[in-house]
Amino acid sequence: MTLLERLRDGDGAAFATLVDGNAASMLRVARMHVSSDAVAQEVVQETWLAVLQGLDRFEERSSLRTWIFHILVNRARTRGVREARTVPFSTLAAREAGEPFAAVDADRFLPADDAEWPGHWAAPLPRWDEVPERHLDARETATSVRGALAALPPMQRIVMIMRDVEGWEAPEICNALDISEANQRVLLHRARSRVRASLEREMADERL
Repeated sequence: MTLLERLRDGDGAAFATLVDGNAASMLRVARMHVSSDAVAQEVVQETWLAVLQGLDRFEERSSLRTWIFHILVNRARTRGVREARTVPFSTLAAREAGEPFAAVDADRFLPADDAEWPGHWAAPLPRWDEVPERHLDARETATSVRGALAALPPMQRIVMIMRDVEGWEAPEICNALDISEANQRVLLHRARSRVRASLEREMADERL
């Protein structure tokens, strides 16, 4: 029996598994739209109620996870607009995708006509055995990455978390966040570039 079938049969253990696997991500996405963690938690709870009420109407045109996050985004967006403090995801995504980007200079990349690695980084990050000892500590590195992620614009942050931390596929992200494939690519590229630039600066400071 599939997870969806178990859910439709009222299997509490199946629902608990679904909640455990998605609650943290849902809270992060909701928080992008609303003013506080408490409100984001309310949005998540409202979403789970809507999921339970709508299981019989779910047509399986997308994955169950994508369907759940689409409900979440719609509810978070509505709550955020009510609070008069956010703009729709699609508008924010378009704005971030089109804004000038100076986190990493263009000359840091190889030219598009490079014979071997077109468009790739012109110089790699320093080898881990060439940087200060504290960078060899995975916990320190994780802290640095989390700090870099926290400094990203909201849409860049959530796209990078979904793609690189939680392993979502690009079409799933587009459907869940209601953004175009082009916007998803641009947001992800800029997020990765900003995080990398932040880590490079930190490593450079440590070598001084």
